[in-house]
Amino acid sequence: MITTIGVLGAGQMGNGIAHVFAQYGYQVVLFDIAPAQLDKARATIQQNLERQAKKGAIPEALVAETLGRIVTTQDMHGLADVDFAVEAVTEYEPLKLEIFRTLDGIVKAGAILASNTSSIPITKIASVTGRPDKVIGMHFMNPVPVMKLVEIIRGHATSDETFNLTSVLVAKLEKEMAVSQDYPGFIVNRILIPMINEAAFALYEGIATAEDIDKGMKLGTNQPMGPLTLADFIGLDTVLAIANVLYDGFKDPKYRPCPLLVKMVNAGHLGRKSGRGFYIY
Repeated sequence: MITTIGVLGAGQMGNGIAHVFAQYGYQVVLFDIAPAQLDKARATIQQNLERQAKKGAIPEALVAETLGRIVTTQDMHGLADVDFAVEAVTEYEPLKLEIFRTLDGIVKAGAILASNTSSIPITKIASVTGRPDKVIGMHFMNPVPVMKLVEIIRGHATSDETFNLTSVLVAKLEKEMAVSQDYPGFIVNRILIPMINEAAFALYEGIATAEDIDKGMKLGTNQPMGPLTLADFIGLDTVLAIANVLYDGFKDPKYRPCPLLVKMVNAGHLGRKSGRGFYIY
C-alpha cells in the first residue's frame, strides 16, 4: 500500500507534485539540496492552497492539513522509507541518471521510482538502477494543481504491477492518464515542442511578429495561449533541452532546434523566469 511519497526537487514542478499528493492525503517528503528552495516551495504551496480555498475549490481546513503532511529534507537519506518517489529535477540527463543511481541505493526495496521527465527515455533512467521493473515515467503538467493530465510512460522493463499501482495513484489524485510508449518526447512534447520550435522559426524568418504568431495560433486554433507565450512560460532552456532530446533521439532534421531559440538561451533570455524571452516581463 502506498502511503508515503518522496518528491525530489522543490522547484516549480516539484512543489506542485508535493502539493497535490499532500492535498489528497499522502504523507510527503520533499527533498532539495537548497534550503532556500525548500522554504520557497513551502511558501508557494501555502499560497496556492489559500488561493484554492478562497475560490471554494477546497475547504479552508484542508490548507493546514495539507501543509502538515509535508516534511522537507536536504538529505536524500530522508527518503529511505517512502513507498513511491517522484523525481522532478532539471531536465538534464546526467543529473537525472546520477539521482536515480543514488536513490536506488537509499530507498527501501519494493519502492517505485518515478521520473517527471518530459522527454528523457525511462528505459535509460531505469538502467542505472537495480530495480528497472519498478521504474516508470510520471509526467505531470504545469501547473500541477490545475492541470488534469498525467502522462505515464512504461520503460522496457516496467512491470504490470508498477504500472497498475501508478495508475491507481493518478486516479486518487483525480487526474486523467495518457499512456505513452518510451520514445523521445513521449506524446505531449513529441507534438508540442516541434510546434513551439516552428513558431520560433516563423519569427526567425520574419514571417510575422511574436504577437501575430501567437494571436494566429490562439484565435485561429482555439489554444489558451500562443506557442511563443507558452515557450516563455515553460522556460526556453527547457524547450531547447527537449528539442535536443528529440533531435538526438530521432536523428531527423525536422526536429532541429531553431537558431534563434539557441541564441536566446545562450543570452540567458529564458522567458518569464529570467524576465525576458520572446516577450519582456
